[in-house]
Amino acid sequence: MSAIFSSNVGRPGGIRHAAEPVGFAVALAYAVFLAGSVYHGYWLIDAAGHAIDYDFVNVWAAGSLTLAGMPAAAYDWTAHRAVEIAAVGHDFGSYYGWHYPPPFLAPAAALATLPYIAAMLAWLALTLPAYLAAVRAISGERSAIMLGAAFPGVIWNIAAGQNGFLTAAILGGMLVNLERRPFVCGVFLGLLTYKPQFGILFPLVLALDGRWRVIAAAAATAAAMAAASLLAFGVECWRAFFEWMPVTSAAVFADGRAGFNKLQSLAGLVRWLGGDMTTALLAQGLLIAGATAALVALNRRRIDGDIKAAALAVAALLATPYLYIYDFPVLAIALAFMMRIGLRQGFLPGELAAVALACALVLAFPFVAVPTGFAALLVIAAAIGRRAVVASAAVSGSAGMCFGKADISPELP
Repeated sequence: MSAIFSSNVGRPGGIRHAAEPVGFAVALAYAVFLAGSVYHGYWLIDAAGHAIDYDFVNVWAAGSLTLAGMPAAAYDWTAHRAVEIAAVGHDFGSYYGWHYPPPFLAPAAALATLPYIAAMLAWLALTLPAYLAAVRAISGERSAIMLGAAFPGVIWNIAAGQNGFLTAAILGGMLVNLERRPFVCGVFLGLLTYKPQFGILFPLVLALDGRWRVIAAAAATAAAMAAASLLAFGVECWRAFFEWMPVTSAAVFADGRAGFNKLQSLAGLVRWLGGDMTTALLAQGLLIAGATAALVALNRRRIDGDIKAAALAVAALLATPYLYIYDFPVLAIALAFMMRIGLRQGFLPGELAAVALACALVLAFPFVAVPTGFAALLVIAAAIGRRAVVASAAVSGSAGMCFGKADISPELP
């Protein structure tokens, strides 16, 4: 893909022409891979005809317990795992914990009205189009739908039945509305509290940037969701959630029960390399502080708002210590903003090669069992930083000469 695009650097028409067929070919390859996996008993149903346990089973089990009138039991590992076993019809060696706040029990309960495999497919069928719609809305290009479907994070999210599509759709909806629709942006940010680790940076960055309407709308949305879940599921459900949070944290970061190599964060990398918890948390904290400072500095510059939005998307991934490869559809949101900038202004030398390298690193993870996703984030963060430096120099040195005044806007369309 990089080779096809590289010959067209600075020629948006050529890139537009190549994007759709290339994206379609890769997406088709994913579909063939999944179909072959089903045929050989590696996905959905095994060779013996039994349902295969995937991450999604934790959603189905939590929803099933909620429908049975026991939502708080979703946070009880013993009770929750028993329902997971019942969902697939056989015991298995692992456990897929329920770590989400109580508001997410509502969609889980709706999905649990279907059998496990049907519910997983329905979940993917609902969230994949939402993710693609966000990518399309950001880039402004029809071909972005195919490129979004071809992004490697897509295949790994589908394989696990995870919620990366939903996270990307919410974060994309937030960023594309950041400048012109602060209330809508805030509503999306409030919805993101279903997975609060992705909102670590936003309150501080938005406050320092004076975006109080966004913050108010987000707070109101989050409060409404919490109140609704409190009425629906009771205070015991929230108590159980807060009680099990440190237990979950210890299992993931201290004990490494899910595998340190699977974590795509700096904290996970430190633990995978043998560092202790203190070192891992210190490194992650320094990264969060550095990302916050960089975003604040970036927001104070008169450069294209798309660069700022791309930086926010990548920073959201870099900031969270709890990050897995199925979360990487969020990286496609940053790439969609980069695509919009490149098609409008021309791609910088090596920029498309950096995107191709990041995609290769995301695709490689399950085959090499090394946290390559974190490396992909660093590659894209560097590419966005370079674009910001070039844009900033153009504005301070000769505004309007290099990019044209129409291209230098702090607003998103």
